[in-house]
Amino acid sequence: MKEIITKDAPAAIGPYAQGYISGNYVFTSGQIGVDPVTGKAPEGIAAQAAQSCKNVGAVLNAGGSDFTKVIKTTCFLADMSDFSAFNEVYAKYFKGKPARSCVAVKTLPKGLLCEIEAIAEL
Repeated sequence: MKEIITKDAPAAIGPYAQGYISGNYVFTSGQIGVDPVTGKAPEGIAAQAAQSCKNVGAVLNAGGSDFTKVIKTTCFLADMSDFSAFNEVYAKYFKGKPARSCVAVKTLPKGLLCEIEAIAEL
């Protein structure tokens, strides 16, 4: 296994890596909608979803992959009423329509609205 470390995505806020390369796959940790430069999150589900996608993309790129090679995502929403708005943003990044689970959770880190993790081929 090889750890993925990039300044283009937020640093881990706990005892975990941004991602790993194992075999022919890249595994990202969940990415919330925090700007890696400012450390702040934008307001609203659409802006946070876009930033979460950008952060996933940064980890994928640092691991030698990209959105076109994603085979599975897991998405977490703080409020399932955001599902439609989240999907609208998500579809702009994950154009290959990878397999996906999307669930509502009680809370997310830093009180944010969404989090996305991905598995991709190299």
